[in-house]
Amino acid sequence: MWSCGESPTKLEDLNATEITFPNGSKVLADTMLQQLDLTRGMMFRDSLAADRGMLYVYAKAEKTSFWMYQVRIPLDIIWMDHTRRIVEIVPGATPCPSKKSSECPLYGGHADAMYVLELNAGSASKLNLKTGDLLGF
Repeated sequence: MWSCGESPTKLEDLNATEITFPNGSKVLADTMLQQLDLTRGMMFRDSLAADRGMLYVYAKAEKTSFWMYQVRIPLDIIWMDHTRRIVEIVPGATPCPSKKSSECPLYGGHADAMYVLELNAGSASKLNLKTGDLLGF
C-alpha cells in the first residue's frame, strides 16, 4: 500500500505493497485482498521478477494452508502473524503436476497468520529469513 503523498509510477504497482526485510532488502508485492484474488494467487503465471512477490492479506489471523495447483513456478511461502512477524516458512514449494486440485499437497497453515508472502523459490534463504523475523510494510 502506498502512504500519503506517494503514488505508483506503473500500472502494475497500483495494488502493490513494498516489503522490507530484516537485512534492508525490499520487494514490491502484488497485494491480494479480495476473495477471488486470494484464491487465484499465483495461478497461471509463468514468472515472478526477482524484486517482486505476492502478499495475501486476510481479515483475521487463522491457520491458512496453501497449495500449488495451476502454479507454474516454485515458490517460498512465508506466513506472518498480525504483527508481521514470521510464524512459518515453506521453502521451495513446487508446482503441482496433477490436473486434479484434490491431488495437490497442502503447505503450511500450522500457525495463525494474517499475512502470507510468496517469493521466488530460494529467496527466503538468500534473505536469511527465519521464524520470528519481523517484516516491514
